[in-house]
Amino acid sequence: MKNLKGKQVLVTGAASGIGLECARAFAKRGANLILSDINVAALEKVRGEIAAMGVTCFAQASDVAREESVTDFATAVQQAAGPVDVLVNNAGVAFLGSFEQTPLSEWRRIYDVNVLGIVHCIRAFLPAMRRAGGCRKIVNVASLAGFAPAPNMSAYAASKHAVVGLSEVLAMELHDTEISVLVVCPGIINTAIVHVSPTASGMSAAQIRKLQTYYADEGCHPRIVAEDIVRSVERDRRLLFTGPSARLGYNVMRVSRRFARRITIAVARKSGYLAE
Repeated sequence: MKNLKGKQVLVTGAASGIGLECARAFAKRGANLILSDINVAALEKVRGEIAAMGVTCFAQASDVAREESVTDFATAVQQAAGPVDVLVNNAGVAFLGSFEQTPLSEWRRIYDVNVLGIVHCIRAFLPAMRRAGGCRKIVNVASLAGFAPAPNMSAYAASKHAVVGLSEVLAMELHDTEISVLVVCPGIINTAIVHVSPTASGMSAAQIRKLQTYYADEGCHPRIVAEDIVRSVERDRRLLFTGPSARLGYNVMRVSRRFARRITIAVARKSGYLAE
C-alpha cells in the first residue's frame, strides 16, 4: 500500500501514546482517519487536531472490550466512511505485579481489552473489508513481551502472546485475499502506560518510580513507533520490532531462552521490574 492518500485508516486507543502518534503519522500521508477511544474529551481534542491537518477525521467513543460498543462503532463508521483500508488495533492496558499478586479481575480486564478488543474489532470490520476487495491491512499492536517478556507482567505478556498467535492464524486464513496482517512488537516505549497502569501491593513506590524513570530515560518516543508502523504498512511488512533493543531481544530469545532469561532478569533489576 504505497500510497496512503485518501485511504480510510482506523485507529483504536487514539487519544494518547502510540495511537495518537499513528493518527498524526497517517494524516501526514494524506489518509483519512477514523478514531476511537474511551476518553471522550481527549478523543475530541485529537479529532480537532487531525481535522486541522486537512484530512477527514471521524471520531467516536468506543470501548473495545465491549462487543456491542464496537458493533455500534462499526455501524457508524460504515455509514460515515465506508469500508476501512487499514485497521490499527492499538488499544491496550497493563498491570504490574507478580503472578501470585495479579488478581483474576486484572487477568480478565487485560484480556478483555488486549485480546478480545482486537477480536471484536476484526469481527466487526473484516467482513466489509472482504466485500470491498483490494489491498487492505490489519495492524495488531502486540509487544516485545509477546516473544520475550519481563518479570511482573504475567497477564500482559500472556495477552500479547495471544495477539501474536491470533495475528499469525489470521494471516494464514487470509492468504488468498489481498488483506494482509502486520503484527507490531514495540520494546521500551515512553508512554503513560507505566504511570497509569494498576500495580500490585508487592511493588513498592520506589520500585515503581524507578521503572517510570527507566521508561522516560531509555524508552523511545511513540512517534518513532508510529512512523515505523506507517512505513511497514506502505512496504507491506508482516512483522515489526520497534523501539530500543526490540529486535535484539527477539533474536536473543530465539538463540537461547536460558541466556535471554538471565539477561532479562538483570535488566529487570536495573529497570525496576524486579526489586534489587
